[in-house]
Amino acid sequence: MHCVTYLYDKPCWCCPTPQENHKQKLAFLWSAQAAYINELEQFNFQVRYQPLESSLKEKCWTDELIKNLKEKKVTEVFYFEPAEWHIKNTLKKTLKSENVKTSCLADPKFICNEKDFKSWAQNQKSLLMENFYRKIRESNNILMDDSNPVGGKWNHDHDNRKPLPRNYKVAPHLRFQPSEKTKEVIEFVDKNFPDHIGNTTEFSWGVTRAQAHAHLKAFIKDHLSCFGNYQDAMSAKDPVIHHSLISQYINIGLLNPLEVCHEAEKAYKKGAVPLNSTEGFIRQILGWREYMRGVYWLKMPEYDQSNFFNHKRKLPSFYWTADTDLNCLKSSIQNTIDHAYAHHIQRLMITANFATLAGLDPAEVNEWYYVVYIDAFEWVQLPNTHGMGLFADGGVLSTKPYVSSGAYINRMSDYCANCKYDVKKRTGKDACPFNFLYWHFMDKNQSKLKKNPRMRLAYMGLGKIKSEMNAINEQADQFFKSDLFKK
Repeated sequence: MHCVTYLYDKPCWCCPTPQENHKQKLAFLWSAQAAYINELEQFNFQVRYQPLESSLKEKCWTDELIKNLKEKKVTEVFYFEPAEWHIKNTLKKTLKSENVKTSCLADPKFICNEKDFKSWAQNQKSLLMENFYRKIRESNNILMDDSNPVGGKWNHDHDNRKPLPRNYKVAPHLRFQPSEKTKEVIEFVDKNFPDHIGNTTEFSWGVTRAQAHAHLKAFIKDHLSCFGNYQDAMSAKDPVIHHSLISQYINIGLLNPLEVCHEAEKAYKKGAVPLNSTEGFIRQILGWREYMRGVYWLKMPEYDQSNFFNHKRKLPSFYWTADTDLNCLKSSIQNTIDHAYAHHIQRLMITANFATLAGLDPAEVNEWYYVVYIDAFEWVQLPNTHGMGLFADGGVLSTKPYVSSGAYINRMSDYCANCKYDVKKRTGKDACPFNFLYWHFMDKNQSKLKKNPRMRLAYMGLGKIKSEMNAINEQADQFFKSDLFKK
């Protein structure tokens, strides 16, 4: 059989929105693709490749695909199921219009396929991730003792909420020097996309399977044992701490999710890693990652249209520049600008928390998350941001909004110690904005949230400060009129 592999370097594949992807994200994706082409050719695959320079001149990747199909008189196309709804829908329509035989293969980047998740969801009263996690963990026999979870508990999250001790030292993470080819890609990105967010000066991501696997090994050796204890901790001194930095490798297929889980489980069985860290790490991949993808396919294409709180405020410019006096936001966003990365609590409880409390438009927030993070693709970014981060879906994915005052940020980070605002104050010139915005949000949305049993304690707290609410709401209103919200 004459087999040709088609690869396209179309920017629109990874950037369907008007905003522009982080420079390091583009450099990573295109460098990894170049390395993949080299690997395919070493195995004698014939690769039809549209280079970057010419792809920028084309209107749409489907035009080039149709052109190639006609030139080669292709009668049959095999393709892996695209991870994103819009690409899958467009590809199917294009191939159908060209009257070619097609075979869609399961996406090897995932453990649970769309059909199996839908079957599970149909038998659930609500889409609780914990129920899905237990099912998929048992069916894949990971951290299982016959039909029971190893250690007697499915979830060790209660043990994984410790702040960093003072003067805590973290081992360095494995980094990679760019190859000559990657340097060429970086130069191309800098030349053709100078106005995109971020920089490439500190690019140190792996772009091959060998590098990704070396990174996984180093993470398990140097960081996994402490990952559990401090996975929710945040620090301006070390934005990564013990997080794995492998999500982008899994999301583009350089690492297989089951492979990653099995490697972590092996370390636990050897006694090198405690159970709380092993289970917490595996839950992120086997549970949350697969669950998010399942919800995405179950609810698309309408999912991103929901706006439960009817939030419409524009995204402040500091999300692109880190130019803000709020130290937690400044630190998290600056690290995002420098490295195209922030760990899950920085994304959830800093940038998304503020976006929810400030009533920012979900569409603009979704676009920002999609553009700035190296591991962000719509199937994972949208449910994480729209559902969990913003609660814009009204509870399809999460049982409550993940919002907090400054107290949580102070407990789990060192941001507040060097901030101009006082984390203990709710009102006043130097009051922490997270405090008055939190109570303003709770007060404003009582009709939507007060009956939620998981919000009971929060509304009990609101009742205790009823006498302060006029001042709190007035300060929130003045805050929204400040220069911070002027583009």
